Amino acid sequence: MKSPGMAVFKQQKVEDVYEIGEELGSGQFAIVKKCLEKSTGAEYAAKFIKKRQSRASRRGVRREEIEREVKILQQILHTNIIKLHDVYENKTDVVLILELVSGGELFDFLAQKESLSEEEATQFIKQILEGVSYLHTKKIAHFDLKPENIMLLDKNIPIPHIKLIDFGLAHEIEDGVEFKNIFGTPEFVAPEIVNYEPLGLPADMWSIGVITYILLSGASPFLGETKQETLANITAVSYDFDEEFFSQTSDLAKDFIRKLLVKDTRKRLAIQEALTHPWITTHQSKGGSKAHLSKRAENRPLRTKRLKEYTLKCHSSMPPNKTYINFERFARVVDDLSGMERSFGAVAASHDSLQEDLDALVSIYDEKEAWYKEEHESVRHELSQLKYEYRKVESLKKHLQEDIHAVGASLAGVTGKYLDLQSQYEALSKEVSEELKWLQDWTRTLQLDPGPDSLGGFVPACNRDLSESLMELLNRSCCEEFLAALNLGVAKASQ
Repeated sequence: MKSPGMAVFKQQKVEDVYEIGEELGSGQFAIVKKCLEKSTGAEYAAKFIKKRQSRASRRGVRREEIEREVKILQQILHTNIIKLHDVYENKTDVVLILELVSGGELFDFLAQKESLSEEEATQFIKQILEGVSYLHTKKIAHFDLKPENIMLLDKNIPIPHIKLIDFGLAHEIEDGVEFKNIFGTPEFVAPEIVNYEPLGLPADMWSIGVITYILLSGASPFLGETKQETLANITAVSYDFDEEFFSQTSDLAKDFIRKLLVKDTRKRLAIQEALTHPWITTHQSKGGSKAHLSKRAENRPLRTKRLKEYTLKCHSSMPPNKTYINFERFARVVDDLSGMERSFGAVAASHDSLQEDLDALVSIYDEKEAWYKEEHESVRHELSQLKYEYRKVESLKKHLQEDIHAVGASLAGVTGKYLDLQSQYEALSKEVSEELKWLQDWTRTLQLDPGPDSLGGFVPACNRDLSESLMELLNRSCCEEFLAALNLGVAKASQ
């Protein structure tokens, strides 16, 4: 096996490095084939895992799940656990190059035997416990322990070497981190998986209890006619040691099983407690006591007929990999329901917050409405005042226009009077001019004809005085008449 720091997901054709041979087995989204490393001639098993191509698809395995399996396998180096040799990736698959385990399944091997002693049974169970103990010391739970995943390295020896395989569901258990899921094969899952409760290492111990029960009796403790009935039996821990199946089984073996099939994970045997259980340690002891107990075991051989029937039924009625996808879907449904519950809680909280906001808005609206009503009344009153003032101004404007029209009419009359007076003035001026001319002519006659009374000095002076008097009379007469007419016109206009 290569070091934990080996390259992961090599982007290279696996066929360039290995010769791919016959198919060894298949599962829902994986197929295992025998392969030969070209450079060394060493044989391995190539596990082709179909990748999920999109998040919406249900076909294939999610990449993060494959990466988790690879990460766990890289940490493991134990004689009872399959070893990872290399990892390749192409467009559709991730290929795990694994240790070749060619001895077949443990139950198939045992079913071929005529009988099985408890001593032999404990030797196999102990190997399983040792592999699981190694995992649990690293805080790794397998979560899919079942007969199909307990393989033999070589079946051509009396007590073959066991290998635990298929770490597709394995998880590292972190302290303080709650992990829940519904997965595994219904017949072997623990109650906490069925009930969707926090999971940990004890789930593997329950599966070991079921495997031991089947190994010693050939019967499944919780198997029902349907999956629902099986799961109901598991949650109720509904099983017994039927005399038909356990008449040759020791009390220590029953006690071992009984302490593993405990619903309360705190009271269930832990891995170290299982390894030190008397049923395991007694059959592993040396010396005379071993001989005595071996004699008792030989006198009470366990028949493998029912185990053979059980394995035949499993192989004929179910595919090699019985990890039901419905469990995964149900887990997603449960997660979705939990998410919906959280969402509903958030919606309820948002509703309460919105209700408070609405109440605040209604209160603000009421205050604003009252203020607007007051403002409306004030504005309405001011508008009424403005309308009154407007009507008053309009009335004044109308009277002013009438006055303007009257003044205009009066001015027209004054203009007429002025024109008449001007005409009279011009006529009078003409008449005076004629009279003045006559007087000038008369005075000129007097100057040319001097009489005996010597009027020569009198005539010019008289002529000058007469001219000034006439001009004064003319000016006074015209101005008085004009002013009188003008005053008359203004008086009429003011009325």
